[in-house]
Amino acid sequence: MSINTAEILSKVRRIELKSGKLVSDTFSGQYLSIFKGKGIEFADVREYIPGDDIRDIDWNITARLRKPYVKKYDEERELTLLVACDVSASNLFGTSSTFKNETAAELSALFLFSALKNSDKTGLYLFSDRTELYITPRKGKNHILRIIREMLAFKPSSPGTNISEALKNINKLLKRKAIIILISDFLDEGFEKAAAVTQKKHDLIPVILSDKVETQLPSMPAILNYKDAESGFKSAIDLSDPKTLDAYNGQAKERREKLKNFFTSHKIDFMEISAGDDIYSPVIEFFKKRKLKLRISR
Repeated sequence: MSINTAEILSKVRRIELKSGKLVSDTFSGQYLSIFKGKGIEFADVREYIPGDDIRDIDWNITARLRKPYVKKYDEERELTLLVACDVSASNLFGTSSTFKNETAAELSALFLFSALKNSDKTGLYLFSDRTELYITPRKGKNHILRIIREMLAFKPSSPGTNISEALKNINKLLKRKAIIILISDFLDEGFEKAAAVTQKKHDLIPVILSDKVETQLPSMPAILNYKDAESGFKSAIDLSDPKTLDAYNGQAKERREKLKNFFTSHKIDFMEISAGDDIYSPVIEFFKKRKLKLRISR
């Protein structure tokens, strides 16, 4: 996919405007409630944001100032959020109006601007089968816009994928606990141990990003000629052959279920996003489930 500078800036601006409104209306309070931990020591109060846990409201200050305020704890003061995005060749792909890397950038913007609103640092780690780009976590809107721009325009040096190596490198780079939004199609093997280790050290949030044809091929009288973006392997699929379609779709489903079962068994909260589809509803649903999970665990 070729994209010029003007197009990139236009896409960045569109994502900024759309994400900014959603963050202000919905996501900021949700982000705060599910990622900001409760430290032992009470530190301060801040104005209530929709989505905050009402049990944290300081009723004395709320009554005095006639506005709802919630208690703020030491651990809540600052976090680091790192977007770790797979930029291997299979992620520079799309059969809808939106490519997978564009969907990844739009999704990331929700978390990045939520982190900005809560004075957290944000960073970016792009990987293929090697480290492609690392932007050190910092604060600031211009910093976030740079991250979004890199996610849209970056051209990797390698087509391959190595999630395990990426997670090992991230664990070395981040010394303190961080939120890691890991975006990938997870068309890789042998990363499970590294993911389990990362989950223990950080708050790992995998996002399974896919295109429709990767999960379900349509039935039609046509031959699909394709080339594997990472290996270069070429083949063809008869879309009118029920047995061929059943085999392909069955394997895709089995691979996906195995991945989700791994995350669930290791208590790793994850999201599923399809390029070109609504990304906001799945994020809101993720926030709701995680918030409920945290309430039950308290």
